[in-house]
Amino acid sequence: MDEFAASSYRRQYGRVYRFVRRRGASSQDAEDLTQEVFEAALAAFADQRLVGEPSLPWLYTVAERRLIGAWRRSQKTESLDADSTPGLPSAESYGNRVSAALLVGLNRLPRGQREVVVLKLFQGLPFAEIASRLDISEEACRMRLSRGLATLRGHLEAEGVEP
Repeated sequence: MDEFAASSYRRQYGRVYRFVRRRGASSQDAEDLTQEVFEAALAAFADQRLVGEPSLPWLYTVAERRLIGAWRRSQKTESLDADSTPGLPSAESYGNRVSAALLVGLNRLPRGQREVVVLKLFQGLPFAEIASRLDISEEACRMRLSRGLATLRGHLEAEGVEP
């Protein structure tokens, strides 16, 4: 690793690590994912897709994509309860009061709202694709998302969790 890359790594590592850690990753997983982010930056730099020092927003984007990928991989191996929503982790996997309250709230949403919330927020799909998958209009998707989030907010407040 050249001095430029090493210096960038030293300056940005802590910020990227905290970014990953705040999104629910364990300390070990956060370290691993942060390493992957900097490996991707080094590879992009070597391929000349990246010129100069990688910007923090670019590193955050790479980190977010790595988190999503790790979460999706965990879904393939994790068995879910019969009443839980496919595509969501179980509350026990987080051991976190906020995550548990969120998952309970998601599972209490009407099916249509839950599907839109999961597809939009957890899988990051655009409204057009969600509408196509669910055979509803984009406006109906937006309304279901809005209502679902309002219901979730109410549930979290009732549980004493600040949304």
